[in-house]
Amino acid sequence: MNAAQRREVILKRLSEADAPVSASVLAAQLGVSRQIVVGDVALLRAGGAAIEATPRGYQFHPAPGGYTGILACVHRTTDEMRTELYAVVDQGGTVVDVAVENPLYGELRGNLNLASRYDVDNFIEQAAHTPEGLLSRMTGGVHLHTLRCPDEASFHRIKAALEKAGILYKKE
Repeated sequence: MNAAQRREVILKRLSEADAPVSASVLAAQLGVSRQIVVGDVALLRAGGAAIEATPRGYQFHPAPGGYTGILACVHRTTDEMRTELYAVVDQGGTVVDVAVENPLYGELRGNLNLASRYDVDNFIEQAAHTPEGLLSRMTGGVHLHTLRCPDEASFHRIKAALEKAGILYKKE
């Protein structure tokens, strides 16, 4: 199989997947190294494929549906982070990403795509092993989340739950 055929297979596998697929899994399926897959995905993305990298692997960028909004949050502990993320997914929302402001780079954003308690638990487990990797550590816990919700009412329920939990950021 040549490189062009391999990239076609990667596109097909990602389009058929209902969850992110890691570069290691794709590499094993294709009989190449993980780095070859990473390079292939980079070329596909450069060519316009809507592939995003998440902490759990590659996936096609989900088509926007429902209502999308942004909320500013603040948390300082793992329990507060869990409460925050559960509040979103329990109301049917998806935590699309996290963003912080950095004085040198401007806005830094990380794709999350957390849609269930299972996703949240996996993310928190990964964060426990790389605590310095949390973007919110750079800003004293203050960060933004893009949320995708079934409808605007869901977004407002999430906002209310975060406010009740003391996690919604309010400039003093």
